[in-house]
Amino acid sequence: MPSLQRLKGHHALLTGAGGGIGLAVAEAFVAEGADCTLVDLAAQPSAGVKALIAGAPDRAGYAAADVTKVVTLGPLIDAAAARFGTVDILFNNAAVFDMAPLLESDEGMYDKLFAVNVKGAFFVMQAVLKRLVDAGKTGSVINLASQAGRRGEALVSHYCASKAAVISYTQSAALAMAPHGIRVNGIAPGVVDTPMWGQVDALFAKYENLKIGEKKLAVGRAVPLGRMGVPADIAGAAVFLASAESRYITAQTLNVDGGSVMS
Repeated sequence: MPSLQRLKGHHALLTGAGGGIGLAVAEAFVAEGADCTLVDLAAQPSAGVKALIAGAPDRAGYAAADVTKVVTLGPLIDAAAARFGTVDILFNNAAVFDMAPLLESDEGMYDKLFAVNVKGAFFVMQAVLKRLVDAGKTGSVINLASQAGRRGEALVSHYCASKAAVISYTQSAALAMAPHGIRVNGIAPGVVDTPMWGQVDALFAKYENLKIGEKKLAVGRAVPLGRMGVPADIAGAAVFLASAESRYITAQTLNVDGGSVMS
């Protein structure tokens, strides 16, 4: 399908953009005409990010950052704006995963998950929104939640709670930003086949006494559409929420999960 250039003239900042969903969305944003700043933890860009930048060197750049270091976020966004203009689209995707039985979940796991998935997500969003308001510009924020944020799971309590917090912050921010014409929405993916699923599958194998690969196969079969998602399945929804096509949508978290959650 040819690009409609729906994001031309916009500057998107994407966190967790080194691979998986973040990289797929960055590729879609660039294809739709956006200038993109890709942010990830690694000091050097991944092979996928390098390839994207090589294909659009004037419209894509990379920045290494730890989203839990709040004091660095303003300078990060200001440096991106110095190259491509005010960030008016945020794809807020950086996250980590871990799991354990409830009675074995320790403070370290809690702190790690909430530091990235909640604290990092909130303060990246806040820094982008503050600059948009100060500039008197409109924009679109897209926070990555999860179907895990829609319901609890016995082995995944901290991760589920962290993604539920993302959904709640999305609603609160949307109401706060509505008078400024800035929209804030979320996407709740279901099970998506990314490199992270190797870690997820191994943990389920450990705690549910399964063979490696068994959980991944089972969750794909359980999806009403009959398969796990792929990162490109999320990219279309992200382009829609970033573009003027969704101009009357805010405070929503869109399920992109093959029918696993109905709302």
